[in-house]
Amino acid sequence: MTVTAEPTVTGDEPSGGAAADRRAGQAAGQGVRSRSQHQRRKRIVQAAAALASRGGIEAMQMRTVAERAGVALGTLYRYFPSKMDLVVAVVSEEIDLLEGSIERRPPRGGTAAERTVEVLMRATRGLMREPELAEALIRSLLLSDVKTDFSERMTNLMLRAAVGPAGGVPADDRRRVVARALSSVWTMEMIEMLRGQATAEVIQARLEISADRLLTD
Repeated sequence: MTVTAEPTVTGDEPSGGAAADRRAGQAAGQGVRSRSQHQRRKRIVQAAAALASRGGIEAMQMRTVAERAGVALGTLYRYFPSKMDLVVAVVSEEIDLLEGSIERRPPRGGTAAERTVEVLMRATRGLMREPELAEALIRSLLLSDVKTDFSERMTNLMLRAAVGPAGGVPADDRRRVVARALSSVWTMEMIEMLRGQATAEVIQARLEISADRLLTD
C-alpha cells in the first residue's frame, strides 16, 4: 500500500483560510485609506471654496488652504500640484451641487428653450450667492491652462433638460453644438453680471432670446 504524504504547511506559507483573511484585511485597509484620502481631498476643496468666497482667487493661497484644511503643505501639493488645479476642483464641486439640484428638481418649462434657460439661471443664482467665489470660478475658466470638463458638464445638463438623457446625443449633433454655444454665452453674461453691467433679469431675457433662436428649428 502506497502512503501519500500530506503537504506540509510552514510559517511562510499560510493556509488557504489564513491567506484569505490576510487578503481581506489588506482590502479593508485599502478601503479605509481610500475613504480617508477622499475625506482629506474634500476638506481641501471646501477650504479653498470658503477662502475664495471671501477674497476671490487671490485668497486661495496654497499655504492658507492647507492650514484651513488641517493638512501639511506637501500633502496639499500631492492632491493638487498647482493653484489652478485646486480652482478647477472647486469648479467641479459647484457643478456637482448644480447637478444634484437639477436631479432633485428637474426644470419644468414647457419648451426645450425654457428648460435650458432655467438650468442656466439656477446656475447663475447659485453662483451669485457667493460673488467672490463666482468671480474666481469664471476667471479660472478664462485663464487656466488646466483642462476642465466644465463646458461639457454644463452642455450635458442643458441637453438633459432640453431633450432627455444626453448620452445618446452624438458629439457632432446640432443640439450638442447649440448647447455648447449657449454655455459660452452664459459664461460671458456672468462676466457682465459680475462687473455690475447686467442684472439677473437682463441676463435671463438675453438667454431666453438666444435659446429660442438656437433651439427652435
